[in-house]
Amino acid sequence: MHFKKSFPKLAKSKNITNIMNSGSNPAINKKHEHFSCKYLVVASFLFSSEGLRWCLHAQICNKSIIQKGLPEIPVSLFFISTLKTEKQPIPMKKQKLNLSCSRIPAHVGDVVTPVSIYLKLRDLFPNTILLESSDYHSGNNSLSFICFNPIADFIVDKETVKTRFPDGNKSEIKLPGQKSVPQIMQEFIDSFDIPETEQKECPVPASGLYGYTSYDAIRYFEDITLNVNTDAPHSIPDIRYHLYQSVIAFNHFTNQLYLVEHLLPGQESSLNDTLEILKNRSVPSFYFTPIENEQSPLNEQQYMEMVTKGKEHSYRGDVFQIVLSRQFSQAFKGDEFNVYRALRHINPSPYLFYFDYGNYRLMGSSPESQLVIEKGLATINPIAGTFRRTGDDLKDMKLAEELSQDPKENAEHVMLVDLARNDLGRNCREVKVKTYKEVQYYSHVLHLVSEVTGKLRDPNAVARVMADTFPAGTLSGAPKYKAMQLIDKYEPHNRGYYGGCIGKLGLDGSFNQAIMIRSFLSKDNTLFYQAGAGVVSESVEEKELQEVNNKLGALKKAIEMAAEF
Repeated sequence: MHFKKSFPKLAKSKNITNIMNSGSNPAINKKHEHFSCKYLVVASFLFSSEGLRWCLHAQICNKSIIQKGLPEIPVSLFFISTLKTEKQPIPMKKQKLNLSCSRIPAHVGDVVTPVSIYLKLRDLFPNTILLESSDYHSGNNSLSFICFNPIADFIVDKETVKTRFPDGNKSEIKLPGQKSVPQIMQEFIDSFDIPETEQKECPVPASGLYGYTSYDAIRYFEDITLNVNTDAPHSIPDIRYHLYQSVIAFNHFTNQLYLVEHLLPGQESSLNDTLEILKNRSVPSFYFTPIENEQSPLNEQQYMEMVTKGKEHSYRGDVFQIVLSRQFSQAFKGDEFNVYRALRHINPSPYLFYFDYGNYRLMGSSPESQLVIEKGLATINPIAGTFRRTGDDLKDMKLAEELSQDPKENAEHVMLVDLARNDLGRNCREVKVKTYKEVQYYSHVLHLVSEVTGKLRDPNAVARVMADTFPAGTLSGAPKYKAMQLIDKYEPHNRGYYGGCIGKLGLDGSFNQAIMIRSFLSKDNTLFYQAGAGVVSESVEEKELQEVNNKLGALKKAIEMAAEF
């Protein structure tokens, strides 16, 4: 878009230094008439004694507004979007279900762990999944789930939405269609009719859809074209969620164990059968062996050359920041669950997961949430700014001080905090930065972490909120639209799962999913793993390469350790 031609009055202003457009504006480009203009944003940057300040002008339906940035943040940025027009959803047929919650006796529950239960169930029930948290000292993050026997599916694969319901009904919708993917997903969520009293009486929030959304699914949420190769070795369905009949829930905070079941009317509980399985003391174990050396489509020199290109785009003002990643693959034979066991030991994190889908598996130890929604409050925790730990606590404390003062790391973090504010602002009111630039310690690295919250305007539009905050700015860059276009241009591989989100989508309007980082995809006896670094104009190629290697450290060590089990 030509700045002076489109905004002749604003172009004369000495304060205007840049304009960023994340997509074609339908008010200017008539070929996008099937989009509705939500907002068009122009940034005006003002210099003062306090540093670089800013003023944000926005035009929404010809009404001008002014929004001010956070007083403690010297630089602010924004994300402009043209959202797809959505018609009012036509509700799917309601699926009546009963929710059964049974306490598992202590003499059974106190001799098992989430891992041991998963190992007992996985050969009896295909597509069993495991979610854990290493933070047992907080009531909010003290739950682990083992889900088995899927009875409903929501899968988006190769431009087709496939659904299956507990009553056996199935459907397929070719994309693009009259409804958007978030709209179809919300209808699917709303189709399950569980008595509200049963949900409230269940002591653990286990009822919901469990699954993932891959990075490549962004093409279903925004007007962006990605060169997705569905025949790539690491290709998997873009979106996949299941409602499971049975969920075993650990409450580590209270040391209690429950069986939560979604049952059709008249269907009996399988509690007794489940107890017999849990009493079985024999757990099969298998070996894991890496084969040959790891492979990557980019060598170190090629990655640094890609970083140089990212810096050039930042200098030109195309992006403020872009996250460029490097993919690896490792052939193996044996049981990759040993890799997960090693990873959870090496890199304990709030989000531990192992999702088995038969012909492929997703596993990881992610430190970062994609989005959390609880009782109408949405939260994003941007993690940006990384130093490698030394192994010496005193030296790490000094490093933490250096990290909190590092100009490049702080500039990157500020951008992504403000991007989180803008993402939440699309569907929330009272958007606030609750915690700002807190240094947190992980197994191999130190990170700067913030917390941004907002109250949902519509508590019944969780799928839309997920889509509008996807993917995380910490995995794409800012502005997102342009950053993702450049990622697609320069990275020699589809991202696939990497940078997407995985976890639980509650039937009660809640949402809690992790970003798929520090993670593996296992497919056809090959492990795929990936890490990236945020590139800005001040980046140093060698340092960005080192940041990628630091983030890969726990993954590579897990592969080595798994071979010793």
